[in-house]
Amino acid sequence: MTKHRSHGRRSSLPGREEILAFIAENPGRAGKREIARAFGIKGNDKIALKALLKDLAEEGLVEKHGKRLMRAGDLPSVTLLDITARDADGGLLARPAAWDELADGNPPRIEILPPRGRRPVVAGIGDRVLARLERTDNAAYSARVMKVIDKKKNAILGILRVAGTTIRLEPVQKRQDDVALSPEDIGEAQNGDLVEVQVSRIGRHGLKRGKVIRVVGSLASEKAVSIIAIHAHGLPHIFPPAALREAETAKPISPTQANKHEDWRDLPLVTIDPADAKDHDDAIHGARDPDVEGGHIVTVAIADVAWYVRAGSAMDAEALKRGNSVYFPDRVVPMLPERISNDLCSLREGDDRPALAVRMWFDAEGRKTKHEFHRVIMKSHARLAYPQAQAAIDGKPDDKTRPILKDVLEPLWEAWRVLHRGREAREPLELDLPERKIVLKKDGTVDKVVVPERLDAHRLVEEFMIQANVATAETLERRKQRLVYRVHDAPSLAKLESLREFLHTMNLSLARAGNIRAAHFNQILGRVEGSEREELVNQVVLRSQSQAEYSPANIGHFGLNLMRYAHFTSPIRRYADLIVHRALIAALNLGEGGMTPGEEERLEVVAADISLAERRAMQAERDTIDRLIAMHLSERVGETFEGRITGVTRAGLFVTLAQTGADGFIPISKISDEYYHFDEAGYALVGADTGLAYQMGQTVEVRLAEAQPVAGALRFDMLSPGRPTKANRGAAASKRKPHKPTRRPGSRRRRRG
Repeated sequence: MTKHRSHGRRSSLPGREEILAFIAENPGRAGKREIARAFGIKGNDKIALKALLKDLAEEGLVEKHGKRLMRAGDLPSVTLLDITARDADGGLLARPAAWDELADGNPPRIEILPPRGRRPVVAGIGDRVLARLERTDNAAYSARVMKVIDKKKNAILGILRVAGTTIRLEPVQKRQDDVALSPEDIGEAQNGDLVEVQVSRIGRHGLKRGKVIRVVGSLASEKAVSIIAIHAHGLPHIFPPAALREAETAKPISPTQANKHEDWRDLPLVTIDPADAKDHDDAIHGARDPDVEGGHIVTVAIADVAWYVRAGSAMDAEALKRGNSVYFPDRVVPMLPERISNDLCSLREGDDRPALAVRMWFDAEGRKTKHEFHRVIMKSHARLAYPQAQAAIDGKPDDKTRPILKDVLEPLWEAWRVLHRGREAREPLELDLPERKIVLKKDGTVDKVVVPERLDAHRLVEEFMIQANVATAETLERRKQRLVYRVHDAPSLAKLESLREFLHTMNLSLARAGNIRAAHFNQILGRVEGSEREELVNQVVLRSQSQAEYSPANIGHFGLNLMRYAHFTSPIRRYADLIVHRALIAALNLGEGGMTPGEEERLEVVAADISLAERRAMQAERDTIDRLIAMHLSERVGETFEGRITGVTRAGLFVTLAQTGADGFIPISKISDEYYHFDEAGYALVGADTGLAYQMGQTVEVRLAEAQPVAGALRFDMLSPGRPTKANRGAAASKRKPHKPTRRPGSRRRRRG
């Protein structure tokens, strides 16, 4: 960390520019304590320093991440980067791996410094690296590579297309050009195979040339689309023999082994899951508290995966490598072998299973008054689907739910109504963004896209799980046991200011930074509920939020409005939960399978790894859905559709179709022949001559111009006219420096989408 020499007792605080310079020189490492030490600030001057730092934060000049400060918009000093290109002098250029252009704008320029030392770390284009950054000016950085995370070897994954003597590779990634191959370069690969090609040089007509280095497999099967995502994102999907042997030789827990497991088999716990679920992590029970008027006792039992998957085992190593299960419309890539996930650890109806259980007491207002953990042997008394449980409560029980309606289901709903009061008092962020689900035919193609109804049964299970996760974090903190938290930081000051400008164009206001809470966003969402602006505002508020992640350092969970939170309820499909189970077992002396000292020492690395695995899985799932829908629509090129603008950039518009949820892009040249100004604050493109605008959230009619199923890319042409800009938006825009026209019609621009 950069030091500032102090000469005895300072008579006054350093200037604002000095403090900002110090924070810039120590990004992500400077807090109030470090600043005070660097400038020799003592005694009552520390109070003034605190006030000065608060002013800088409220002005948007610095951002607070936990107890550390960074200049607004700065990247952390150690960051994950993707090396993407070379500059005119041959130097490597990179961009942040987690950068979202829609939410964050254009990425900063990052120059990779040449390797040095006796054992230099060498990286190239396509590599993902961990690097240490330093600012070179206000918009650029230099980076020193510390570690290559994923070396791509200049290889491209794609579909081989053979038509006579013409052979091309159709890349699976968007924005990659075709690669030309000769017959001697494809080996035994066949037309339609998914292959990996080593790009060697630029050929005639500007096409890259390459050679097949690996045949991944044929895409003739019905699970071809998910195979593309698995290989494109490098998802581990084949269990090593040692892990499979451990799983197959594992035996159900016996009464003689279960010396730390209490017998809870008579407690009528039930599982409530999606109808097509194959593994069941959690079972629940609710009852009135006989000692507290209006109070309830809630029990959540979670599969005891730690009993079977021990630290240091082959299964454990593979589970950490995978980080989580990945769910595609046509298959699941599980974190654990099926013998564990679908059998020994799945809380199947009528079978004895080991579990970790938490019993929680709530008063009549939904406040948790106490809780306690147990390691148990349990038996699920009923396996229910969400619609099935909801129908029983709504007066339409079936043969399975009728016998347990009065004694099991109705007490569950009574308990949830009490917990719901507590949730409303807590005021977590309540975004209304419906999720779409793809329903496939038997041949693996898309049958339809549906939006499943959000039921009280879903809300009940969700709130029970949240409370169990809170109890977990509280217990481990009380026991001074290290753990991996699920953390969610407050929105950055830069994103808040961008959101505030956008809301101003709609005559909406947001509280100033400094003490922003989820409830402030809920007030905004409440004001637009039921209006044509509802979905737009929900989307923009979502994009202003930080990304949740795992960390051994607790900064709370902003979205849920919780001080402490840890994932406990899904150890079959998330490694974070398995680690937390081991921490509980060790802290509460619950027997075998607890956290080891070695695991405690590696928590920072484990948290970083599983956070990256989670983002990798989410992107793979999104890409698969894009490909399936692009394939579904590929025979409808030329047809018109209704859609909604869901993204606005200088290059054009992103549109989501109403019927299928498919996402596509309209280049700015395909909107009209007019010049367009990019209104960043208003999320709009505004015609320079007519003043007609296309704004995020606007309903439009588009024509499908092109579909690329392999890349999951759709391109639309705009058919709807822009709409007049509102007076207040024009007034707001006039106060800002006007944008130059984004481009001239007909000029060349790389196609996106």
